[in-house]
Amino acid sequence: MRRAWAMPTVFAVCGLLAAITQVSSGAPGAAVALLLVFGLLAVMHSSLLFPRSIAAVEAQRRSAVDGRPIVYWRPGCRYCLRLRIRLGRNAHRMHWVDIWRDPDGAAAVRAANNGNETVPTVVVTGQAHVNPDVAWVRGQLSPPA
Repeated sequence: MRRAWAMPTVFAVCGLLAAITQVSSGAPGAAVALLLVFGLLAVMHSSLLFPRSIAAVEAQRRSAVDGRPIVYWRPGCRYCLRLRIRLGRNAHRMHWVDIWRDPDGAAAVRAANNGNETVPTVVVTGQAHVNPDVAWVRGQLSPPA
């Protein structure tokens, strides 16, 4: 859990220190700009942009019932972030498992990727796909009810 928030914390602290430096040198406008940029970087590297993660066992159980794909991801992964942003509202139609919070999820990813924790790994009907094309992922989603 701690490592999931390490990078966002570093961005927030660096932004705060840079802003304090700018304010002390008489540039409050630059301080605000730096705070905004570093704040955005902190949010983008956190788990705040992602749907609520569930345990891998729960995701597999739910997927067997509703047929939704499972996305194994981790905070700070730029490919996971790209997938999440490009899916837009469709991201909530999938089950998301944070492999840094769930050891079973990390084990499932390692089993699918020859021992590597390569994410995003999307599992559709039991088949794992590593860093798949977003258009393909959208095509795997069932129509909204």
